[in-house]
Amino acid sequence: MNQAPIDNIGISRGSLKSYLTGFVLALILTAIPFAMVMSRAFSPGVTLIGIFSAGVVQILVHLHYFLHLDTSSAARWNVLAILFTLLIMIIFVGGTLWIMSNLNYRMM
Repeated sequence: MNQAPIDNIGISRGSLKSYLTGFVLALILTAIPFAMVMSRAFSPGVTLIGIFSAGVVQILVHLHYFLHLDTSSAARWNVLAILFTLLIMIIFVGGTLWIMSNLNYRMM
């Protein structure tokens, strides 16, 4: 009977350099919106777009450097699970906003 070891199936471990790169990028992507808000050098709309875009990039940095999700075949199931979770969250939040808007319209 040929049994494959379960310890290394689908697991990709990062190096110290990879973790430090992710940590530094996460710090920078946290400091940029903080500096934008504290300096008040930008309009509120530009600041909001900056905060949102830094947040999206930071999510991608965390997924790549800390959760090790990339385009390899081993991580494909994890990516599909995350995409399914995002779909469910979009349906849940969108449905909630739709229902609340409808209730607000009917109450007026």
